[in-house]
Amino acid sequence: MAIAQGSIFEGPITVIRSGKGFFKIPDSEEELFVPGENLGTAFPGDTVKIQVSGTNTDPKSAEIRSTGNVLSVVKRARETFVGTIVPSDPANDFGLPGQFFLMPDFKKMYTPFLMVGDSMPVGQKVVARFEAWEKGQLRPSASLVEIIGPAGVHETEMRALALSQGFSSNFPPGVEKEAAELDTSGKDQLATEVEAAVTSGARRDFRTTTTFTIDPYDAKDFDDALSVRELTDGNTEIGVHIADVSFYVRPGTAIDDEARERATSVYLVDRTIPMLPEVLSNNLCSLNPNEDRLAVSAVFVLNKNAEIVEEWFGETVIHSDKRFTYENAQEVLDNNEGEYLKELVTLRDLADKIRARRVAKGAIAFDTPEIKVKLDENGKPIEVLLKERRATNLLIEDFMLLANEHVSEYLTKKGEAAGLEGSVVYRVHDVPDADRIENLTQFLKVLGYHLESQNGKVKGAAINALLDSVVGKPEEYLIKVSALRSMAKAIYSTKNIGHFGLAFEFYSHFTSPIRRYPDLLTHRMVKHYAEREKITKTEIAELEGLAQHSSEREVSAAEAERDSVKMKLVEFMADKVGEEFDAVISGVSDRGLYVELTETHAEGLLNVRGLGDDYFDHDQKRYRLVGRRTKKEYVLGNPIRVKLIAARVQDKELDFALAENN
Repeated sequence: MAIAQGSIFEGPITVIRSGKGFFKIPDSEEELFVPGENLGTAFPGDTVKIQVSGTNTDPKSAEIRSTGNVLSVVKRARETFVGTIVPSDPANDFGLPGQFFLMPDFKKMYTPFLMVGDSMPVGQKVVARFEAWEKGQLRPSASLVEIIGPAGVHETEMRALALSQGFSSNFPPGVEKEAAELDTSGKDQLATEVEAAVTSGARRDFRTTTTFTIDPYDAKDFDDALSVRELTDGNTEIGVHIADVSFYVRPGTAIDDEARERATSVYLVDRTIPMLPEVLSNNLCSLNPNEDRLAVSAVFVLNKNAEIVEEWFGETVIHSDKRFTYENAQEVLDNNEGEYLKELVTLRDLADKIRARRVAKGAIAFDTPEIKVKLDENGKPIEVLLKERRATNLLIEDFMLLANEHVSEYLTKKGEAAGLEGSVVYRVHDVPDADRIENLTQFLKVLGYHLESQNGKVKGAAINALLDSVVGKPEEYLIKVSALRSMAKAIYSTKNIGHFGLAFEFYSHFTSPIRRYPDLLTHRMVKHYAEREKITKTEIAELEGLAQHSSEREVSAAEAERDSVKMKLVEFMADKVGEEFDAVISGVSDRGLYVELTETHAEGLLNVRGLGDDYFDHDQKRYRLVGRRTKKEYVLGNPIRVKLIAARVQDKELDFALAENN
């Protein structure tokens, strides 16, 4: 459909590093191309007002495309930037003598910033605040906010990754003050609440019921525990007990305001940047063993087939008997002996049935290995490995999903009965975009696989069949990652559309309030219906905005986490320049081949110029490069032997060439 010349739209703009922009027309599949000279000082992600200005020809596809001209920037996506201070270089037409510039770490940023002020710390990573970009100015200007440290140093780079996404390890003074008060009085508050709430019946007492936590070996906060009790009728009572963060974190406090803003904890390769101060995350709220703790719980009575006979949601007091790691709980199951064997076997058997029923309904069984980079005490990477998923990981996941699903359904029904529209924060996952599924289908054909789909629509069962068919194959990791990338992104919303990936009609996050703000909101609604702590209509009206903000912060946290792993992967490879590796072609473009190493899953570019004495055409439909003279083909998914020729740690990039005996 042609876009009328002169039409004006508003929305976010995408800008690539070369300084070209793209603007997707709202409620349309149409897109405007924005030449660099038409960006009008817009930065990547800014909300802009844009006018359709004409057409031009795409030099690659030769297609005619509509162009746009940015009229104004309505809202900046970010006001602060992290980067390295460099001096001007007048000899190469880069600034005037005595000027200093910020070279942003943000890869999509297409221009440096002219720093305002004297004696800038050259070579240092800093946080700078955007000041202005007036008409006629060659560069935007920025002022110094914070010096992070020398570029290239581990501590500096990790802090810079977090700060570039708006996450700081430090808490504001008001939060520190409240945290210090909790450090002094928190245990007394807990003891008073335990006695009063159990006596009055406001909290169910699970302290004499067998209860334990199962977490990673290096976990410091334990926000979920499971209790197991056999009933006389042959059924089993399973309690999913979640740390009662909302008892300490109240609306209107500095701690709650900061938790709202952060919305999530961030897990970098070497550290956690918590959503809550440590006195809460690692102490008062953490379900530590051999201590009374407050919880908000989902309690299920299950029959032998793991079907729910009864369910209850509310406030509890628990006393964890043991802190298991995933490894030592698995050891008990594997050896068929050890502490709480009977309870662990019961949980495993019930979880297996819950999972089988979920998959039968169409839940997608994505089980993509997660990369872990081990560091020494100086932050230097010494080993790259894939995290192993054990039966105990699945067991915990299954009961957390069960609780999330049924708490969501419970709150939905309660909200409908009370006439409280928009009172539930759902975790929703839309059906995949039809174009993405079509592209995935074509990609799989090239690799010799079939995905059953119709007009871009696919069922979870078809994706599961595909995933089952690649288990143990060399291309397993590539196909699993590609299938995952073709899915929609799960987000938070008060408008329920269900969860495609899990095949749930109702789904909310309930089980991790220490590290996710939406879970804390869910807890408050559970308490609202228990008549203990009422939520005002004003607070309910804020939920959609909080859901959207939490989704945005989750994306920022994930980017920081991915960048930290990528940086350490590149650093791990830095002393291996000149060595050869087995790899698989993970992407094909005009620039060359993207290759992923078989052992470490580190990814980099093999430039098209390094493919030999030939001109290679990019066949987009068949995901391949083809030599015009030699007819040599490089096809997506093919194994390839490569030689590492460069590792640029600051850029988080690896460059490869063909190995001599490829």
